[in-house]
Amino acid sequence: MTPGVLALGGNLGDRRATLQAAVDALPAVGVDPLRCSSTYETAPVGGPQGQPPFLNACLLVRTALAPEALLDALKGIEAAAGRDLGPDAVRNGPRPVDLDVLLLGADAYVSERLVIPHPRLLERRFVLIPLLELDFDLVLPGGERPADALVALSLDEDVRRAGPPLRLGAAGR
Repeated sequence: MTPGVLALGGNLGDRRATLQAAVDALPAVGVDPLRCSSTYETAPVGGPQGQPPFLNACLLVRTALAPEALLDALKGIEAAAGRDLGPDAVRNGPRPVDLDVLLLGADAYVSERLVIPHPRLLERRFVLIPLLELDFDLVLPGGERPADALVALSLDEDVRRAGPPLRLGAAGR
């Protein structure tokens, strides 16, 4: 089983319930949730103006899935939650759930569909804050430290703790 970190977010409907349903769906696709950060409310970054705020969290997981299979499993959960994944979907637009692979194992991975570590991981406060809650001393495969990246970012991106971690199933701790 390979450890990994997922980013969860959503800004439509009952955000917490939708994120919880995504976490609850992970074991059925071969992903064991181990630990979740607190949830954070954040203003949208990019995308159309006027969309509602996001609820975000990071989730420590383990899986035997290869990177592409993990991506497919996450896209299936997003689709089941009502996310439009079609070619006409608005990039960075409102969505009930967004699941991203931030890290998987100790190595980097690059394909046409997926880059690990996530290419914008070090640019987003709404990812770094919950990620560092899970592991403040984390070092990425390229040697970068998310804690150092967070210090270097502008304070313009509003990230506020919104609630406790999402509930984990029997595999979680």
